[in-house]
Amino acid sequence: MIETVLRSHISRYPALQIQDLYKLLHQAAMGSEHAVSDPESARNWLTRELAEMGEGISEPLIDPISADGGIVRIHLRPYISAGHAPDLLLEAFTRTANEYPGNAHLLKQFWQAAVNLEYFSTKKMGDFFRSMKTQNYPAVHHSPEYEKLYCPAYRVAALTFCSETWQ
Repeated sequence: MIETVLRSHISRYPALQIQDLYKLLHQAAMGSEHAVSDPESARNWLTRELAEMGEGISEPLIDPISADGGIVRIHLRPYISAGHAPDLLLEAFTRTANEYPGNAHLLKQFWQAAVNLEYFSTKKMGDFFRSMKTQNYPAVHHSPEYEKLYCPAYRVAALTFCSETWQ
């Protein structure tokens, strides 16, 4: 259930902001942020992030973020520490970006579940989501607070596209 995912992330990342919550739910419902039209750019982005990611908080290798566990965040630090190949992760990320059908209706359901948890005020949640709706539910970046405290480094992928050798 998405409530379990939400509680886990709120517990692990207590300083998350409303946009971080939206980003999590957006990824859970929509998959990767957008289609990868230039695989070489995606490769360069991953290579650069791997080189620059530095230390971060302890995170699981595979972090299920959707209600059914089919969409996951693959955290780069444990992925690389375990000796896994960046190319396999890049392939899973790219396939997800290009093949996973996002679902805005599901995003709305997930958002309502988050509203029900009352971590942020109902008004603030409503205002934020209406703003995202007027922009056709765009992908967003993590908040500066989240970036500073948690140094996120991951790729979103559909579990079905992940190599069985590193699951």
